[in-house]
Amino acid sequence: MARDIEQLPSALRRERILARVTDTGFVRVADLSREFGVSEVTVRSDLDAIERENPIDRVHGGAVLRGGAARREEPFELALTTSAEEKRRIGVAAAALVQSGDSIALDVGTTPAAVAAALVERDDLDEVVVVTNSLTTALALEPAIPRFTVVVTGGTLRPLQHSLVAPFATKVLDDLHVDLAFLGGTGVHPEAGATNVNLAETEVKRAMLLAADRAVFVADASKIGRIDLGRIGAIAEFDTLVTTGLDERMRAAFLESGVQLVIA
Repeated sequence: MARDIEQLPSALRRERILARVTDTGFVRVADLSREFGVSEVTVRSDLDAIERENPIDRVHGGAVLRGGAARREEPFELALTTSAEEKRRIGVAAAALVQSGDSIALDVGTTPAAVAAALVERDDLDEVVVVTNSLTTALALEPAIPRFTVVVTGGTLRPLQHSLVAPFATKVLDDLHVDLAFLGGTGVHPEAGATNVNLAETEVKRAMLLAADRAVFVADASKIGRIDLGRIGAIAEFDTLVTTGLDERMRAAFLESGVQLVIA
């Protein structure tokens, strides 16, 4: 059977790959290489050819359906009104993972902002250092000073999310080590990992992930199963996923990846 698959004409192989992307929204080069019995170099060549004539986008390690990667990003203020109660519950559950004396990195976005609000409400916390690239989050944490020390990364202001991005946003993170990182994004998938629609912010998210001993991804239900252009990290790089609900298929897939689930 493997021999028959290996002999598939390139046109037919590419047709089947396109059908797979259309059906699942994401394909991985390594998986296609095993499935079709060809090298990863051949698969990449197939994906490049498919991308030229079809609505897919090449991403690190694979390809995604363009409908997910090209969607418009909401301004921070508009996103605040979406799933507000859901995000509040996620924030409380995530903040419960922090202990006095911890150092944490806190990402930009409305769900990480809910974590910040929940942290401020925890009057039992003391000597917590928070590193953030979000001006909104930094101001939200101000009432907790001096119990908290708030470090802002610096960088170039991105008005849509009031975030600090390249150039210069990752320089501070390169010199820091934190106990825990709380990261958000616009998609999280058991195979494709944690992703984000904006590449400039994705770069900072990745730097926070690498600077932390442990990482927590916070995502409301609308982010589950989505795949966007910028890859923050594989699910295996996260210790915990905090969300509000998963269907049985997604729950099983995430648990199989080894990540701890916290349902808020």
